Amino acid sequence: MQSTFSGIEIGKRSVFAHSRALEVVGHNMSNASAEGYSRQRIELRATAPIYRPDLTREHTPGQIGQGVEVARIERVRDMLLERRIVAAAGDQSYWRTRSDYVLQLEQVYNEPDETSVRNLLDRFWDGWQELSLYPEQGAARQAVLQRAEALAEGIRLRHDTLSRIGSMLEDEIGGTVFEINVLMRDIAALNEEIVRVEGNGDVPNDLLDRRDLLVERLSEQIEIRIDDRDPDEFSIYTRGYHIVQGGIARPFETALDTNTDGYSRVVWTHSGETVQFDGGKLGALIEVRDVDLRREFQALDTLTVNVADLVNEIHRTGYGINGRTGQDFFVQYPAVLDARGNFDADLDGVFDATYLFRVHGANRLQPQAQIGLAGTITLSASDAVGADGLVTIPYQATDTVADVVSRINNSGAEVTARLDREGRLELKATAARDNDDPDFVIRHIEDDGLLLTGYAGLLADSGAGGAFRWDQADAATLLAGVGAAADGAAFAVAPLARPSGWIAVNPDIVTEPRSIAGSFSVAGNPGETGDGSAALAIAALRNGTVGVGQVATLDDYFADTIARIGLAGEEAELALETAEQIYKDLDDTRARISGVNIDEELAQMLKFQHGYQAAARFITNIDRMLDTIINRMGA
Repeated sequence: MQSTFSGIEIGKRSVFAHSRALEVVGHNMSNASAEGYSRQRIELRATAPIYRPDLTREHTPGQIGQGVEVARIERVRDMLLERRIVAAAGDQSYWRTRSDYVLQLEQVYNEPDETSVRNLLDRFWDGWQELSLYPEQGAARQAVLQRAEALAEGIRLRHDTLSRIGSMLEDEIGGTVFEINVLMRDIAALNEEIVRVEGNGDVPNDLLDRRDLLVERLSEQIEIRIDDRDPDEFSIYTRGYHIVQGGIARPFETALDTNTDGYSRVVWTHSGETVQFDGGKLGALIEVRDVDLRREFQALDTLTVNVADLVNEIHRTGYGINGRTGQDFFVQYPAVLDARGNFDADLDGVFDATYLFRVHGANRLQPQAQIGLAGTITLSASDAVGADGLVTIPYQATDTVADVVSRINNSGAEVTARLDREGRLELKATAARDNDDPDFVIRHIEDDGLLLTGYAGLLADSGAGGAFRWDQADAATLLAGVGAAADGAAFAVAPLARPSGWIAVNPDIVTEPRSIAGSFSVAGNPGETGDGSAALAIAALRNGTVGVGQVATLDDYFADTIARIGLAGEEAELALETAEQIYKDLDDTRARISGVNIDEELAQMLKFQHGYQAAARFITNIDRMLDTIINRMGA
């Protein structure tokens, strides 16, 4: 038989349930502005009815209810949407970081500002053009000198700016790794706390919200994948490896990498193995530093080393108005001290490599002459271009010299070709694509025919046995006409790393501007006072074929460099706009589903308030009934 006081119990349950519901509403409204908070909903259900085993079914109209109780308090969250937001957050962070730094790289060139390298280079060529017209005037030489110093200073300034960007990237990578480690540790700690709460039969909604927020922040730093199939072991992966597994976090650290200009690489703390990231902020930082920044350094270095080399090549053969000749216009610092380019790569005290920047044959060739030979040239390339870092260039008897030169320059080899002023075939190293390879070092030249040997006079022998290979000492002796007493006429050793950081005008020329070459010799004698042929030859380098890659001229090369970084910036900007819009749409959808709506919460509050008041009145009425029974019935 049901107790006389069961009504009090039903009312009590209702009061408690509606009181808890009001607390949930208050909790929602209090956290309406809290980042990562998901609104919570209380689910009320009828309390299990009394079971009456002492009465048969026909004596009762049905089960007797016992009021209301709180079934659960759950957060309103679409987990499939959350997975999409995690991925979108990583994309947005990647493109935002990339866009910010690529913009800084664009600004290095200051195009089309008057102090841009392009403008300084144009003024430099104009100075030589003016000197060719007025070779006897000291003012024209002063103009060349001042413009050359301005160009050198401008290039060094761009180099220093790129170096500062590199330092910023390096510092931010270190800070991002630290932040990632903190996030992983916090998530692991939350995992343990969540498991403990759930073990007690509770639902830790606020802790789950906090974990989801940290996971989203982690996804902004690196690309991640979440595995929550096991409620007791929430896991996060990156690149197929666990970084969080339940209460365990596997942190990263930075380690110095000698192959990336002294920058650091991100490694696993427990193993020291390098970790590669493709997405998120950290992936963008590493990519900009190791790919984009390196490419801009190399572009500036390529421009610098070729301008200096080409100008010096002509200037050494010219004569100043004071009769001096054989002087370099720009200072050039070799990467090695040995005149033949020999280098001790493994630092064991024995030469084991040869660092050459430029080699040229002894024979004069005609660009449109058919070579009448067939064979295959093998040159060094990046691993991404050719097998084993080599690329082959076939040639046929009907090919002209110009055809072969063009084919070499378009082969993807890290060697360019051209005919110098005397018509000799010149091969010149470019910047290396692979971090492990040095810039401006020829690593392999081979010809299984006779084009580079007897025809061009560049290699001494054909085939693999006569191939020039940089990974051996005295490789310069494999060039045609170069013996034990080589004087360097057929080759030039590689320049010191980062030519754009140390380019300068020869101090002897700064001291004596009259030494600036304006003329060439005539019958072995210095040129006449009014002869400006040497200055004109240097001015012609602006639009002449200089062999800096697939483009023909220095102007083309510079325009290509500016266009490339400009397009990279445009790509990053457009991709960022797309990523931001995708993230915004997803975040707006989440706000509609999980966000706190004040009007809706006020409506819920009124509903639960009325329920509370009704329960309180119900208890009052039951109390009056009991008072009548207890105190007013009887004798």
